[in-house]
Amino acid sequence: MKHNRLSLVACVALTLALAACGNNNTEPAETSQNNQQQTEAIQLQDINNRTQMGAKLFITPQPALMIGTYDENGNPDVMMAAWGGQCDGNQVCFRLSPHRTTTNLLKTKEFTLAFATQRNIAQSDYFGMVSANDVPDKVAKAGFTVTKSANINAPIINEYPLTVECRVVEIMERNDGGCFVIGEVVNTIADPSILTDGKIDLDKLQPVVFDAASVSYRSVGGSVAKAWSAGSVFPQPEQ
Repeated sequence: MKHNRLSLVACVALTLALAACGNNNTEPAETSQNNQQQTEAIQLQDINNRTQMGAKLFITPQPALMIGTYDENGNPDVMMAAWGGQCDGNQVCFRLSPHRTTTNLLKTKEFTLAFATQRNIAQSDYFGMVSANDVPDKVAKAGFTVTKSANINAPIINEYPLTVECRVVEIMERNDGGCFVIGEVVNTIADPSILTDGKIDLDKLQPVVFDAASVSYRSVGGSVAKAWSAGSVFPQPEQ
């Protein structure tokens, strides 16, 4: 549990920082005023004629995570979240403001995680635009179908080719009704169409990411280098 709390603290710090990328028009007046004061207080320094932008965080790309849950009546819901990611070898974490998904997670403690792709970006964006509080059958309205997971109490959205089944490890509720969540991966389900040699192939999956700077979705490009290999052109410590 101590390890989980440390992961949650790291997740909280990350997601609080990511929150700065949101739409400034939706910020509380006090927060906007504080940010303005911080901007006015910083020391402007000329660094190669670069533009000073103040206390504005830019961490991009952000994932387009599709979180699937059931409500108390067994109705499926899916929402898109961008403030999250992997926080351990088999754990995910994300921050949610008040949503139907937030309510569902506090009750069921289980969820699926899928990924928006180029093929289903319209449906995925719709799931981020419309609340199940207003459109309870929005999954069906988008033309998507559901299979109940055999491992957890959460829906598998059939049209997403990659799904991660998760159980909540820890939830930190927020004063605004939202929460920070750490989930542990129970199982990963992949359609054969996105696999190469038994591994997930991003060229086949074609996931999209959220660009907070332009408020748009972008495709994931091709591989540019091998990890833990490209840097070998520089001097290495002696073995």
